[in-house]
Amino acid sequence: MSAKKKTVWFEVEEGESIEDCLNRLTAAGYRVAGRMEEPVFTEKDGEFVPIRQLIKFKGILEE
Repeated sequence: MSAKKKTVWFEVEEGESIEDCLNRLTAAGYRVAGRMEEPVFTEKDGEFVPIRQLIKFKGILEE
């Protein structure tokens, strides 16, 4: 049986709510230890245009 990692980043998937991601994190045996957001861009007519915000939660393994 493989051991779980002590810290894992859980990304909010497209079409998934933040609450759903947090429930998934908890169900996997982790607790929230941080949050990170970064914009996702696409290039349109030579300019970078933001298309969405990428949200990740850092999970720490519950002992």
